[in-house]
Amino acid sequence: MPPALKALLAQIIGLAGAFALARVGAVTGLWALVATQALLACAASAALRSARWWLPIHLAFLPAVVGVLGLGLRPEWFLAAFLMLALVYWSSYRTQVPLYLSNRQTAAAVAGLIPPRAAKVLDIGAGTGSLLRPLASSRPDCAFTGIELAPAAWLIGRLLAGKQANLALLRGDFFAHDWSGYDLVYAFLSPVPMPRVWEKACKGMRSGSLLVSNSFQVPGREPDEVIEVADRRNTRLFVYRIGPAQRHRSGEMKH
Repeated sequence: MPPALKALLAQIIGLAGAFALARVGAVTGLWALVATQALLACAASAALRSARWWLPIHLAFLPAVVGVLGLGLRPEWFLAAFLMLALVYWSSYRTQVPLYLSNRQTAAAVAGLIPPRAAKVLDIGAGTGSLLRPLASSRPDCAFTGIELAPAAWLIGRLLAGKQANLALLRGDFFAHDWSGYDLVYAFLSPVPMPRVWEKACKGMRSGSLLVSNSFQVPGREPDEVIEVADRRNTRLFVYRIGPAQRHRSGEMKH
């Protein structure tokens, strides 16, 4: 079932359950009804095996809606908020890749993985370019490319990048982009696309290049190196070196 349909179904189950309890007198009062719906929707989402990050969304959704309605805002504000969220998160409901921003400590750790010679680095799902901007400043001899699908994040990244000549931020689908010319490909996505990311890396990246995944491992594949980043969220970078063996296995899987 698509993630968005699971979310809608969980909300409907929560509403039906809450109103059923209210009809028999088990729940009384607006906020008790709202809290019951939120808890039931969260439980339904877990039962449907939605990604864990949907749980706080279900817990907060109806309480937030009722709370905002109580402010008496004009309808235009709701439309504006919807459009803003759509531009920021775009197709996250389908790809199950939320917007994650890499910090400067992570950028410094990735910098240590870039070859000392002139190299090319690709950030798939680059967001606002928070990883690439400091890297482009510290390594003017290298070329950095970021790909982001969400319009708002991409535009903010372009504006923040200014005139950094060695940084290109593109808008599009990173799976449709050619990865073969890069020495390092960085990903900060979610567990969902990692099998496909690994498959494309094995097929498209040259031997000796690196795939670096922030926080999310490739299922069934031990990383060649794990880097512990000294930041508040205890970031872990999983480093995979692409070699002839991976490319050969990828070819076998294709056949």
